[in-house]
Amino acid sequence: MSHSYYLPQANEVELFEAAAGMNLPVLIKGPTGCGKTRFIETMGERLGREVYTVVCHDDLSAADLVGRHLIDENGTYWQDGPLTKAVRNGGICYLDEIIEARKDTTVVLHSLADYRRVLPIDRTGELIEAHPDFMLVVSYNPGYQNVLKGMKPSTKQRFISLSFTYPKPDIEKEVIIKESGVDEPTAQKLVNIAGEIRQLSDSDIQEAVSTRLLIYAAKLMVKGFDPYQACMHSIVESLSDEEDVLEVLQKLISLHFAKAE
Repeated sequence: MSHSYYLPQANEVELFEAAAGMNLPVLIKGPTGCGKTRFIETMGERLGREVYTVVCHDDLSAADLVGRHLIDENGTYWQDGPLTKAVRNGGICYLDEIIEARKDTTVVLHSLADYRRVLPIDRTGELIEAHPDFMLVVSYNPGYQNVLKGMKPSTKQRFISLSFTYPKPDIEKEVIIKESGVDEPTAQKLVNIAGEIRQLSDSDIQEAVSTRLLIYAAKLMVKGFDPYQACMHSIVESLSDEEDVLEVLQKLISLHFAKAE
């Protein structure tokens, strides 16, 4: 039974399956909420591999990935981290927003991301050879990339890369309908709103509206929320705190969904 709904945009499914078959690591670039995580979950189901997802942040340590010694009433014991579990048992280790992680954390990936496919665990002296079904997948949002946080070329050049963008309007509309149960005309309006917001590049919106937020708005509408209010809570308030930007977005929404008096 498949739980993930994913509509392919190009050749990403074939490319991912080929990479999995050849034991090649994959790097996915794309904005927040454009379907990267959903894609990985779907591919895990298709390939019959468990997905170990790690959301990276600047406090993420190598031990968070690899594992650590813990203590219980019987003394100390070793507990594998998500990366080590995937390496031992097979599975997809998905590191989301990899450039948020500290450099010393990502170094542990190097020997896994090339022909060696091994994971050295310094704490235990183990050298684990990756299971044939182990696959390393990382993602990041190029829009957030700053000079300090750019991915090192030495790391980048170990991966097959896929670029994701927001879905084409007809695909996005289908995704919204399928995920929320909203009617076609309403889904079309949401797609139109998203298209207009995504063109406001010179404004203070850090991040364009994601497909995820459009689905949230549609779900509220299906639950009986006023469409204008649903858009305000799901889309507008999530995108900015700046008064003038909020005003622009409110006007834009009211062109598609009239504000209830």
